[in-house]
Amino acid sequence: MAPEHTQGPARAIPLSRPWLSGNEIKNIERCLAARQFCGDKHYSKKCEALLEEMTGAKRVLLTPSCTAALEMSAILCGIAPGDEVILPSFTFSSTANAFELRGATLRFVDINPVTLNIEPACIERTINERTRAIVPVHYAGVACDMDEVIDLARENNLYVIEDAAQGVAADFKGNSLGTLGDLGTFSFHETKNVVCGEGGALLINREDWIQRAEIVREKGTNRSEFLKGAVDKYTWVDVGSSYLLPELSAAFLLAQLESVDEINQLRASATTLYRDRFSELEKEGHIKLPFRSEDSRANNHIFYALFDDEGTRDFVLHFLKRHGISASFHFVPLHSSPYGRKMGYRAEDLPVTEKVAKTLLRFPLFPDITVEDIEFVCDTTVKALEAYGRQHYARSSVADLAK
Repeated sequence: MAPEHTQGPARAIPLSRPWLSGNEIKNIERCLAARQFCGDKHYSKKCEALLEEMTGAKRVLLTPSCTAALEMSAILCGIAPGDEVILPSFTFSSTANAFELRGATLRFVDINPVTLNIEPACIERTINERTRAIVPVHYAGVACDMDEVIDLARENNLYVIEDAAQGVAADFKGNSLGTLGDLGTFSFHETKNVVCGEGGALLINREDWIQRAEIVREKGTNRSEFLKGAVDKYTWVDVGSSYLLPELSAAFLLAQLESVDEINQLRASATTLYRDRFSELEKEGHIKLPFRSEDSRANNHIFYALFDDEGTRDFVLHFLKRHGISASFHFVPLHSSPYGRKMGYRAEDLPVTEKVAKTLLRFPLFPDITVEDIEFVCDTTVKALEAYGRQHYARSSVADLAK
């Protein structure tokens, strides 16, 4: 017998897709013509100046990644063995690694079930005499309650390092994310709103840290002072590493930064359509849509829904994938990961984080996603929930008959 022919999905919708302004290749061609490829050249300086203008940060330094910017932050704050750093578990490993590499003790705390950001009350309970820094993560480009975080930091003489990897062009009460703490970090990874493949930025909000940050970024040398003519030669003066973004990446990034308003407007329109189409499901109690702040501006980096339980979420996830839709879960909690368990954490230590991680589903979102694709995603999600309901009812009926 001939094998049965199985047909794949009629369409394929990715979870994310980088948007191009059309000027990226032009900038790269100019960069090639100038034969400037290492970091801190013309395009790097233009990007940094534009980011300073956009955010109001005292100084912005491009880095190879947000990971690198976080590592620089840990060095600048003098994090060392014996120090404790408070951070959410619901984040990427880079947030933790930057401080683990400096020998700090990581104190994971729970998140708010509405905003999915770090819960200030949990921070307050965790602060002790060894605490050195708080690292709020602005999940999905939605601001943490920075008033509470900053107040706690000031009361206890702690540093605040904002992980705003997802927060480019978002704000908290009119202040750009990344500029409210001592330091802030951005990501320009391919999956973010503004991209250059791999890249990041460190936002320095203290004048007295700018010179040292330039040294740390230049392998611990005072090369930046030499290039400014402040010294006649440069040498090794401090700890540091190679934290410069290559010039070709900066050339690409500049075109993206110049289009950030258009990019975010397209994402906002897509998000509005998702909300409209999913509003009935939320009213009926099938899903919970992302938090919206009344006094802060998000950047629509991620669109997600929270389901009642892990079984429902997983059924919908696999149903969407069978129809060519690349939906996805998000962070696996750091505290209950294999490395987190080595530190002595248990899954039950942070129940909100565990619940969110098991019930959150991300939907495709990128600037040029079409109305038709969003409608297909929403219609397919409705069908998935209907199918899950029928399956659940059938199982319940069988169980009742077996009694």
